[in-house]
Amino acid sequence: MSAGNRHDVTQLVPLLDGVPPIRGARGRPRRRPGTLYGDRAYDYPWHRRELRRRGIGARIARRGAEHGSGLGRWRWPVEQTIALVHRFKRLLACFDRTLESHQAWLDIACCPICRRRLQRALSLC
Repeated sequence: MSAGNRHDVTQLVPLLDGVPPIRGARGRPRRRPGTLYGDRAYDYPWHRRELRRRGIGARIARRGAEHGSGLGRWRWPVEQTIALVHRFKRLLACFDRTLESHQAWLDIACCPICRRRLQRALSLC
């Protein structure tokens, strides 16, 4: 976690270092994502080199290229999720002093979101 006034681009490597083990299929848990999707702000040679060194695929929009790279299709679920969480005003601005209490409020907010999604999915069956 970093200060709110830090640019996202400077936090890419600490973010990658902080990825917890990803449970899934049998065997050793993965320690890194398979692919990183990013906008033009992340289009720097050192970011691409660092991702390549870690064995992570890079889907980063190129600076100076026309819009319409197709990354919006992958970003939409993330933006939608953030918008749903921000409907809970307490999470819109972080007033919590500890990471644990903020995580607890985030977990509480996700409960009704998931319940609504499951109800809609089950009503379609």
